[in-house]
Amino acid sequence: MDNIAGKKSSLTWAVHISVAVLVFLWMFPTVGLLVSSFRSADQISGSGWWKALFPQEQNVMIRTADPALQQQIDGAYVIEGNLFEQDDLPIGTVSVWGTSSRDINAYKPGDTADLGEDGQLTIAQNGDYTLLKTTEFTGSRGERVFLTAKTPPTFTLQNYKTVLFSGQATDKMGKAFLNTFTVTIPATVIPILIAAFAAYALAWMDFPGRALLIAAVVALLVVPLQLALIPLLSFHGAVVEATIAFLGTPDPDNLRRFATVNGLGRLLGFEPGEAVSSKGYLGVWMAHTGFGLPLAIYLLRNYMVGLPKDIIENARVDGATEFQIFTKIILPLSFPALASFAIFQFLWTWNDLLVALVFLIDSSGDTTVMTRQIVELLGTRGGNWEILATAAFVSIAVPLTVFFFMQKYLVRGLLAGSVK
Repeated sequence: MDNIAGKKSSLTWAVHISVAVLVFLWMFPTVGLLVSSFRSADQISGSGWWKALFPQEQNVMIRTADPALQQQIDGAYVIEGNLFEQDDLPIGTVSVWGTSSRDINAYKPGDTADLGEDGQLTIAQNGDYTLLKTTEFTGSRGERVFLTAKTPPTFTLQNYKTVLFSGQATDKMGKAFLNTFTVTIPATVIPILIAAFAAYALAWMDFPGRALLIAAVVALLVVPLQLALIPLLSFHGAVVEATIAFLGTPDPDNLRRFATVNGLGRLLGFEPGEAVSSKGYLGVWMAHTGFGLPLAIYLLRNYMVGLPKDIIENARVDGATEFQIFTKIILPLSFPALASFAIFQFLWTWNDLLVALVFLIDSSGDTTVMTRQIVELLGTRGGNWEILATAAFVSIAVPLTVFFFMQKYLVRGLLAGSVK
C-alpha cells in the first residue's frame, strides 16, 4: 500500500542516503582540489588536504645565516637568528634536530652541538639559534641544519600568482582561457540550433523514413569518439580544399595552398602562395557538432514529443506555419531540454583535450586550450602538484558556474517523457 497516491514511500530514506552519498563523492575531491590550490608543494607531499587545518610535522633542511652577518662578542664570533625566518617558513616549533641527514634526531631543542672547527651550535624550540666560534667564520654559506618541525596550518596565494600573473605564463593561460571560450560557445550553440530543427521534425512532422532516422540517431549515440576522428578529418580536409578552390586556384602540388587568389580571397586577407592550415576553429567546431548532434536530437525529440498535442493542432488550425509553431511555441516550452543539453555539451567541450589536439592545437601554441595549458604547467617531471591543483580549479570555475546557474533545468529536461 506504500505506492498509493498521497502516501509517503517507505524507501524515502534510501533515496536521501543515496543523494547524500553522491553529494559527498562529488564534494570530496572538489573541496580537496580547492584546499590544495592554497598549499605549497611540501605541504601537499607531506600530508593530505584533510589535514590542512591542523599543525603538521615535517622534515626540512635549513641553513644558518651567511658568515657575513657574524658579530664579535666578548672575543668570540657569533651568528644569531631564527631558522624559520631565515627560510621564510611559517613559524613553528622544533621537535628534534641534527647536523647530518643521516642522524636528524641527534639533538633536542636547547642542546648544543659541537661542530669541531666550525664551532658550536645551539637551537631553541622556537627556532632561535646561536652559532659560536672562537675564530672568524669563513665561506659564503651558513651551516646546514636538519630538523623536524611542527608548523601551524598555512595557506598561500602564490600558486594563483604563478598560474595567472607569472610573466609569460600569464599570456599563455589568458590566451588558453579565451581560446577555450572560442571553442566552447560555438560548439555548444551550433548543435543546439541544428538539433532543435531536427528534433521538431522527428517529433511533430510526418514524412517517409522518419522511423529510420530516429533509429539512426539512437545508433549514433553508441559510436565511439575515436571511430569518427578519421572521417571527420577527411571531411574537414575536403572543406579546406573546397574553400581554396572557391577563393582562388589551388597549387597542383599542394591542394591546400593558393596558387592564385581571386577578389574575394584578397578581401579576406589571403595571398598567393599562402597555405591554409589543416587545423583551426572550423575543424574543432565541426567535430564537436558531429559528436554532440545525436545526443542533442535524442534529448530534444523526447522532450518535444511530450508537449501537449492540442496546442500544436490548435496552432495549425489557426493558420500558423510550421516555422511559427517551432519558434513561438516549441522553443519556449522546450527550454529545460535545451538547457540540459547545453550543460552537457558545454562541460564536455570545455574539458576536452583529444579533439582539440587533433583539430585545433598546432606547433605555434597560439591555439592552445585550458586542458593543454594545464599539462604544460606541470613541467617535464610532472611534480608541480600545487600548480596542477590551482590551474585545475581555475579551469573548473567556469563549468561550475554554468552548472549551478542552470542545474534547475537539468532534471526537468532529462526526465521529460519518463512519467505519463
